[in-house]
Amino acid sequence: MTKEVKAMGSEGKTLAAEIMASFEAYKQANDERLEEIEQKGAADVLLDEKLRKIDKRLDALSLKAARPDVSVSEPDVSAHNEAWSQYLRKGDESGLARLDTKALSAGTEDQGGYVAPPELDRLIEARLMQTSPMRQIATVRQTSAGVYRKPVSLGVGAQWAGETEARAETTTAGLSLLEFPAGELYAMPAATQTLLEDAYADIDEWLADEVEAAFSVQESAAFVSGDGVGKPKGLLDYSIVDETVHQWGEIGSVAGDFTQTDAGDQLIDLIHTPKSQFRVNGRFVMNRHTAAVVRKLKDGDGRYLWAPGTGGEAATVLGYPVTEMEDMPDIGAGNAAIGFGDFRRGYLIADRQGARVLRDPFSAKPYVLFYTTKRVGGGVQNFDSIKVMVF
Repeated sequence: MTKEVKAMGSEGKTLAAEIMASFEAYKQANDERLEEIEQKGAADVLLDEKLRKIDKRLDALSLKAARPDVSVSEPDVSAHNEAWSQYLRKGDESGLARLDTKALSAGTEDQGGYVAPPELDRLIEARLMQTSPMRQIATVRQTSAGVYRKPVSLGVGAQWAGETEARAETTTAGLSLLEFPAGELYAMPAATQTLLEDAYADIDEWLADEVEAAFSVQESAAFVSGDGVGKPKGLLDYSIVDETVHQWGEIGSVAGDFTQTDAGDQLIDLIHTPKSQFRVNGRFVMNRHTAAVVRKLKDGDGRYLWAPGTGGEAATVLGYPVTEMEDMPDIGAGNAAIGFGDFRRGYLIADRQGARVLRDPFSAKPYVLFYTTKRVGGGVQNFDSIKVMVF
């Protein structure tokens, strides 16, 4: 959607004509009123009322004219969708080339293709949201830049002082600039020409489903253990240190050993490792094997720590919800198998807008390949809000 300001469109000309006509009527009525006062010493009541009405009309027209004439021009959605459909089904690029919109610009020189319409972009994101546990609990931001940058305050010092005492300069830890570069994720779903020619087949839905199946596996792994090179930086790729020596830029940890009888107490220690503001929306993350172990744990009175979810709610451990992430490591020596904290505040996913699709009918005949790319970045944005248990 684009905005354009028109200096004098047809509506502006009509408005100007109305103002001039009303002003002429105002001058004529006012001249008559002045003549009445000159001749009779007072103006006619009906003439005064006429002047008030014209004056009111002029005020309304002037106010309307003072507003910026901003019109919103919608791209031709039907032409847009038809051109996109013809490209996917038949490889016909002529419709896309005719549309005068940056949203359908040609791809970069090395890969070609076209930027998918926003509808397809939203379909892909919706599918990924349903299948990616981290997307469901983290912060997701849209960006048009290759790198999402976020300044973070590391704290400002404050001091007490009496009413007349001198104020010393307070210390400040300053700002940290976090950067989340977008890595490129790609998939090449294949379709038969019969499917593409089927008028009842929704090609956008099919493409979104196929891409989701490929993208979600790679995304989920990267959000947990990605090294940040051409992909998001995973939660467990940061330096993991004992909470007693934890600093900004590192993930704090507590020790875990479920062969001991105090396994429940160890989970309580993990819960209370983040500060209180990060426990309000705190949750556990673990894979299904670890969840199976935790489900068997009991407290000193023989009550299970695990409570099943009801009404669509997640299962809980010690009152906190559990999110299963298959890419979290199993319980084992040196493994950070359980995470806890406020992941909405702790982890950020940056989606660069605009999936790109290149239709390839040649490389795998008789199938048509759709080389689809999407750029995604991610990483920890608050190192105080997420803690892990290292076994």
